[in-house]
Amino acid sequence: METQMNRMSWVAYRDRIQRDACPVFLPVGATEQHGPHLPLGTDALLAAAVCDGVARQVGGIVAPTFAYGYKSQPKCGGGNHFCGTTSLDAQTLSLQVRDAVREFARHGVTRLIVVDGHYENQWFLIEGIDLAMRELGPSHPLRVMRLEYWDFLTEQTLAGVFPDGFPGYALEHAAVMETSLMLHHHPDLVRLDLIPDDPPADFPPYDMYPTVTAWVPPSGVLSSARGASADKGRLMAEQVAASIAQAVRREFGLA
Repeated sequence: METQMNRMSWVAYRDRIQRDACPVFLPVGATEQHGPHLPLGTDALLAAAVCDGVARQVGGIVAPTFAYGYKSQPKCGGGNHFCGTTSLDAQTLSLQVRDAVREFARHGVTRLIVVDGHYENQWFLIEGIDLAMRELGPSHPLRVMRLEYWDFLTEQTLAGVFPDGFPGYALEHAAVMETSLMLHHHPDLVRLDLIPDDPPADFPPYDMYPTVTAWVPPSGVLSSARGASADKGRLMAEQVAASIAQAVRREFGLA
């Protein structure tokens, strides 16, 4: 069964929503540098891939991806100073999410899952969802789940991917996790020969404005992507999709 909304006619989409009350997944990513070895669209591509994997398990539909996210921050995305990183103001992102949620409600969607693939987006997705839900009112049947896909990685999976210890999600920007997932989902977009040898970033426990770009490795990679593999990507992709599918079934009462 087709999972991609933008490949369906409006009639086919309407029938799935009205007949099956199927869940709709909204991937949200960013256009952001991911070192010399990964594409600018990594966050959006991975969010969309996660949504597709879960939708296939629960009979859902994946909406077109929001490809622009909130401003890249030095400690988790390298910063907004890299060429190609193309970011939105907080209000812009929140209002886009508000409008999309409101539109899905108008379509008759009652189960919506917003899947974030960009670390910096979280609070502005929450704001957009909250604004939409306030407009719709407490009697509206729409329910929304919001998540960051990496939060579903289990300790067992992380131990398999990081046998020498997990460095933390923030420093994993363009490193083993994202590179492995891209090798699994989009191997043609990964340049292993261009993985940089920069040491891991060592940030102080505070921020400075204007941003001190010298704190960020010149490549934009916050810790080494050496050790990434398609097998590790497959392990993470399968476990995350199964875990999110379980949560969606539980919260929305799906069989």
